[in-house]
Amino acid sequence: MVHYVYDFREGRRDMAELLGGKGANLAEMTRLGLPVPPGFTVTTDACRAFLATGAEPEGMSAEISRHLTALEDSAGRRLGQRGDPLLVSVRSGARFSMPGMMETVLDIGLNDDSVLGLAKTSGSDRFAWDSYRRLVQMFGSTVMGVDAAAFDEAMALLKEAREAPDDLHLDAYDLAGLVETYKRLILDETGHVFPQSPAEQLRLAILAVFRSWNGERARLYRRREHIPDDLGTAVTVQRMVYGNLGADSGSGVAFTRDPATGRPGLYGDYLANAQGEDVVAGIRNTVPLTDLERLDPDSHRRLRDHMERLERHYRDLCDIEFTIERGTLWMLQTRVGKRTAEAAFAIAAELVEEGQITPQEALARVSGDALARLMFPRFDTDATGEALAHGLPASPGAAVGAAVFDSAEAVRRAATGEKVVLVRQETTPDDLPGMVAAEAVLTSRGGKTSHAAVVARGMGKVCVCGAEELTVDTAARRCTTRAGVVVEEGTVISVDGSAGTVYAGAVPLVASEAMRYLETGEQSDGVVAAVAGALERADSVRRLEVRANADTPEDARRARRFGAQGIGLCRTEHMFLGERRKLVEDMILARDDAEREQALAALLPLQRQDFVGILEAMDGLPVTVRLLDPPLHEFLPDRTALTVRIATAEARGRQPETHEVELLDAVNRMHEENPMLGLRGVRLGLVVPGLVAMQVRAVAEAVVTRTRAGGAPRAEIMVPLVGAVEELRIERAEVERVLAEVSEESGVPVRCPVGTMIELPRAALTAGRIAEEAEFFSFGTNDLTQTTWGFSRDDVEAAFFSAYLDKGVFPASPFETIDRDGVGRLVRIAVDEGRATRPDLKIGVCGEHGGDPESVHFFHATGLDYVSCSPFRVPVARLEAGRAALPASEASDSR
Repeated sequence: MVHYVYDFREGRRDMAELLGGKGANLAEMTRLGLPVPPGFTVTTDACRAFLATGAEPEGMSAEISRHLTALEDSAGRRLGQRGDPLLVSVRSGARFSMPGMMETVLDIGLNDDSVLGLAKTSGSDRFAWDSYRRLVQMFGSTVMGVDAAAFDEAMALLKEAREAPDDLHLDAYDLAGLVETYKRLILDETGHVFPQSPAEQLRLAILAVFRSWNGERARLYRRREHIPDDLGTAVTVQRMVYGNLGADSGSGVAFTRDPATGRPGLYGDYLANAQGEDVVAGIRNTVPLTDLERLDPDSHRRLRDHMERLERHYRDLCDIEFTIERGTLWMLQTRVGKRTAEAAFAIAAELVEEGQITPQEALARVSGDALARLMFPRFDTDATGEALAHGLPASPGAAVGAAVFDSAEAVRRAATGEKVVLVRQETTPDDLPGMVAAEAVLTSRGGKTSHAAVVARGMGKVCVCGAEELTVDTAARRCTTRAGVVVEEGTVISVDGSAGTVYAGAVPLVASEAMRYLETGEQSDGVVAAVAGALERADSVRRLEVRANADTPEDARRARRFGAQGIGLCRTEHMFLGERRKLVEDMILARDDAEREQALAALLPLQRQDFVGILEAMDGLPVTVRLLDPPLHEFLPDRTALTVRIATAEARGRQPETHEVELLDAVNRMHEENPMLGLRGVRLGLVVPGLVAMQVRAVAEAVVTRTRAGGAPRAEIMVPLVGAVEELRIERAEVERVLAEVSEESGVPVRCPVGTMIELPRAALTAGRIAEEAEFFSFGTNDLTQTTWGFSRDDVEAAFFSAYLDKGVFPASPFETIDRDGVGRLVRIAVDEGRATRPDLKIGVCGEHGGDPESVHFFHATGLDYVSCSPFRVPVARLEAGRAALPASEASDSR
């Protein structure tokens, strides 16, 4: 029989797949002897069973009843009893923290009778009615589906009528009336009354958590974070403790280190006379956790001791929720805390120095995505001017965008390509789509542990919270600074999440510290030293080489500074643009071999000089030169523009220019309905006389020039778009003929390995035969993805990819992260068959996937020798190649 419910005392930290992150960590804290209110967890197995059938799994209800009875016996009270009621909270708890899941429901067990008993036993009518209104509000919105804004509006109207600045200034009579208002709202909106049965409240809340797994917000977050849809969520049921019992009570969120910067010390927010949801919701501004030492020294000391113990136990930054109930400290939750990219590198480095983790474990705890964020530019502080507002630096970075004041507008504008900043008083889970769409989040209320701050840090978004100088008027779609400056919707603002400042207009950007280090090699303390150490560790353990895609000497030099070990893709077509396009036109328009050879001869010295510069920049390292790949018509003027110019001339009675007529004729002759599958790649070399010879001669003569200059050039020739070994055999013979000619003419031996780009399914499936002629393979995963899926990337990404992502056809775009089941399988087949023919076959990848962190891990596991990516992604690939080489035991906790 399946076990659907576990008491906190039965679980462990390593049971997160079954108990969810929250349940597993509550169990771990219970095992450690920390003061955790008792409770139990309903497992992810139960959730998956419910979602599969739409009904409670058999036996779950009976198990919940048994565990609830045990909880009641230990408390000496019954759930919702009239006299001294036991009350519980219900929280979602998936394997990975998910802001899109159902919010907490507190005070389950209260009803029209038990609220009176709670008032009597607590000695506070106000506390009891405040707890009851919280239950009705939370239950109504999260379980019964009433718009949360309706409850907020009722609260706002009551505060306005009582001239109360916040809910603390409402008395018991006010709150009792609010409960009735809320209950009428629920009845009007749903047609159902608020349930008075405590058992029914509990049952409905648990099922609501299950249903929320497939809610829009949760699915959106999972897509963004690449979390599988089949994990399900657990549910924790826990005895209530109260932070809203007066001045000697309160709630807070704490971090064992600063989650924004990684600096050691206790960080967090505390709110006296408040429940935990008040802290993260940002409805009242909190005080720093350090103030707790003055307000309640004993609780502060015990909290500090518990936090230090938890960090030593988890060996990582811990995020902790706690409540103080009339001087008694309770630990409500802990988890390994989300952090910014800067903090991730800093904390990993510091834990190594403290001896808590190994260098390999530190490498597992950082990521290429985090490194990429550190490489983003920062604001030029010399050009910022006076700030519009100041707040808390909740998530670092620099972002510029148009101010918008609700989630829907952020999504709408972002869909058109506009960069936006979401400005709110505080955010709620309903704002998640807007937060995903925005460049930055700015709130006028809330602290570093508010919803906005926590979610933004987890997504790597810039965030400033608690900018009290701003008055946000959502209805009027504007905000006003304390100095009276009005920021209307659509006004461009700049948000500095590192300094907590907001500026009018678009502030200029400068290179980040991490980018300056990568460009110059100059190290400094702090995050730069941490980044340098992580890259050094990655380089020391990785098996995959990292090359760059570079087409100019400048790109080659930059790539080498970033740590590239060669060039995996040098695209010759990029050397034929600009002023040289005219020479390509001449080649295309040539009426005979003599004119074509004249045009090619003019291109030769120009291309040779490019190769000399690239080989010099990469001296001693391999440079893989891909022969011309795109169709020749791409080098000609636009067909429509030519037609219009000729027609206009004729309409005005003028004779069209002969050259333009010839160009139009060539464009019409070469026009293809689907150029991606037309005359390109190896096919060009087979049908256009002299084209391959000119390119190979340029490479070979550049090798001679560099050799005579004392260099160590290592050029490689790559033939693109091969589908049959016969194509490669013919073209390779031409390549070797030219190499031999240049060697004989110069007296310098020129040896360039000849390989091919695997970018067609047929090439992958016949890789064993192709390897008879190829000395190396390089996977062109962009075109391999297009031809495997039958997609034209330029046409389909905007057309239906968003719908495919929404419907779960793709977990991620196959052009961003490799499709392991389809394209990936072709890669594996080609690797196995190619090496069966030629065991020493060098194999790499030069598509954009070569710089994608998740794809790098796949290429490592598949046995490739190197990945190649754009110069700016080289550091990311180096780091991920190192992480991919870590033993599974060290890499398992890297999410």
